[in-house]
Amino acid sequence: MQWLENKVVFITGAGEGIGRAVVDRFIEEGVTGIVAFDIVEERLSALQAAHGDRIATVCGDVQSLPDNQRAVELAVSKFGKLDVFVGNAGVRDGRKRLEDMREKELQQGFDDVFGVNVKGYMIGAAAARKELVKSQGCIVFTLSTSSFYVGSGPIYTASKHAALGLMRALAHELAPDIRVNGVAPSGTPTSFADAESLLEPDADRTPTRSGGPTSNILQRQTEPTDHAAAYVLLASDQSSVMTGSVINSDAGRGVSVASQR
Repeated sequence: MQWLENKVVFITGAGEGIGRAVVDRFIEEGVTGIVAFDIVEERLSALQAAHGDRIATVCGDVQSLPDNQRAVELAVSKFGKLDVFVGNAGVRDGRKRLEDMREKELQQGFDDVFGVNVKGYMIGAAAARKELVKSQGCIVFTLSTSSFYVGSGPIYTASKHAALGLMRALAHELAPDIRVNGVAPSGTPTSFADAESLLEPDADRTPTRSGGPTSNILQRQTEPTDHAAAYVLLASDQSSVMTGSVINSDAGRGVSVASQR
């Protein structure tokens, strides 16, 4: 059984990490086509090479309404409709503490993280809304354990709390025509970047692995592919009575936090 047969999907941050894992899994689950949106052209070229005509690409900025509209228009022109919008692109805050933030971090850094992690989701949803109403489709946002708990810096944590609030607000506003849900992964090794405005000029920009076996009660390294099935469920008709919900693919982070109180 292919759960996403005949679905057409638009996903941001599609070229790497969880986004790439979701694209690959959606292809396996029978989607008609995917519009893959990313800010790095090389990642999109790799997706196109891997999946051929079932992938259409847009290189752009999630904070740009015209770029998001271009992605929606491409979905309709190439594949005939749009069923699912996955807001997935994100940036981190370098775990900067408030006491260590200078004017640049307080102003530009805040705007950069919220611009991608919250504004980008809202603009994507706005661009996709009319087509999703036509298809009675759905939206899935990539949230985080930081949507519920403290663990990163205050800017990133606040942005992910805001993304959770946005998901719930849109679930309420867009019902009954569009379902809106979220997936909240735990720490996962990707090239998930910090906003440039929050990095020192000589900072090491090499991606670091996270979500190791000692960080969760399942005692396993979480990988991008571990989260993909949650997106499949929420994008499919199998979750037709779910809206405003979050699947916590967090390797038990919530249980761990609760036990420490």
